[in-house]
Amino acid sequence: MPILKRTVVINVVGLTGSHLGPDTPRITAFAGAGGRATIMPAFPAVTCTAQSDYVTGQRPARHGIVANGWYNRELAEVQFWKQSNHLVGAPKIWDELRALDPQFTCAKLFWWYNMYSTADWSITPRPMYPADGRKFFDVYTGPMSLREEIKKDLGEFPFATFWGPAAGLDSPQGGPDACSRWIAGSAKWVESKHQPTLSLVYLPHLDYSLQRLGPKHPALAEDLRRIDAIVGDLISFYQGRSVQVLLLSEYGITEVDTPIHLNRLFRERGWITIKEELGLELLDGGASKVFAVADHQVAHIYLNDRSLAGAVRALLEKQPGIDAVLDADGKQRLGIEHARAGDLIAVAQENAWFTYYYWLDDARAPDFARCVDIHRKPGYDPVELFLDPKIPAVKLKILRRLLQKKLGFRMLMDVIPLDATLVKGSHGCRPRDAGDYPVLLSEQAAVLTSPQLESVEVYDVIKRAVLG
Repeated sequence: MPILKRTVVINVVGLTGSHLGPDTPRITAFAGAGGRATIMPAFPAVTCTAQSDYVTGQRPARHGIVANGWYNRELAEVQFWKQSNHLVGAPKIWDELRALDPQFTCAKLFWWYNMYSTADWSITPRPMYPADGRKFFDVYTGPMSLREEIKKDLGEFPFATFWGPAAGLDSPQGGPDACSRWIAGSAKWVESKHQPTLSLVYLPHLDYSLQRLGPKHPALAEDLRRIDAIVGDLISFYQGRSVQVLLLSEYGITEVDTPIHLNRLFRERGWITIKEELGLELLDGGASKVFAVADHQVAHIYLNDRSLAGAVRALLEKQPGIDAVLDADGKQRLGIEHARAGDLIAVAQENAWFTYYYWLDDARAPDFARCVDIHRKPGYDPVELFLDPKIPAVKLKILRRLLQKKLGFRMLMDVIPLDATLVKGSHGCRPRDAGDYPVLLSEQAAVLTSPQLESVEVYDVIKRAVLG
């Protein structure tokens, strides 16, 4: 039986080689003292796909995670940010390592698909939704008793800083790095109490400003210093407990200036079916001939009317901002030929990204469009990082809404703009410049077999690190 070496994998979202330097002194020192590799980004280069590549060593054709969300053809519903680990259809690294040594344990802290996994300890964001329509921020843990134990010591998870207009900014909900600091604290807490063989830790702080401001904005320097302090502290903590450290990221973010509204294009062709509810418009995927599920710089195109395939492809190929349209051969070439994938997949150029927008008049947009609502929207919406600049005294409106909530009234936190041009950074395609690729840094250079790794090879790096 092998002697396993305790290891932590710290996922610094958005980190690239271009960030190493004076604003990240501790991460840069760590990189210089060990081994460093770039990672050929997963396809698509989005959180759920990249993490699934890393923990299974397989591509989406095998593990099934074709994006952060997709169209469920049986239910005729678009489903984003689901959390059951059963959705990942390939064996995970913690299961393989446990098979080698029954004493192996794993902590999975805010990596995605964390519910009902076979990891020994897990924590993931999970609000509570009472039947009266209210929403309360919380976390879900495995085992269930972990939730109250950790909140007793660390306080409530600052959920509003995990995603939305308060993420990455100083707000009443917490400091700019409140979310990543709480997660780092949870990692220390689990290590101190349980000493996992393998810990997977997710730190999202950089992601917010990179999308909100873009990768070239001067204010990013402060965000780099903040995450460097958090990561540096974790490195020292784990090394002090003889736990070896791997740092990695999921993708790099490139500057964007061109939002593409595919569903509006399809609607103008008469391919989208709209259901009107209370004077507002909902996209009806099951009744539409063609529609797009947008996820950053990749969009899955679903064809309920297959006879339109040629016309759809021709329309996409002449659309400015689209770099490629993948058919069955293209999907196979990139390892994404899974039943969940779109019949066609559109890939944006580096400076462009896809919205989910389908309405032609903002007055008819659904009520959830102006809210942080990651589950109802039929696509990913980075505009949720902004407050609507057209609302006078928007913060007073937020306070009024919060008072309504506290008094037990139903309310709509409708403060998100509908202006996609606000977004300045995105990801999902494979950038031309390897300097925009994600990175993997190891204190043990021997676990890295090449200066550039495929995303699925991260699995082998983690495995080699644990097996010593």
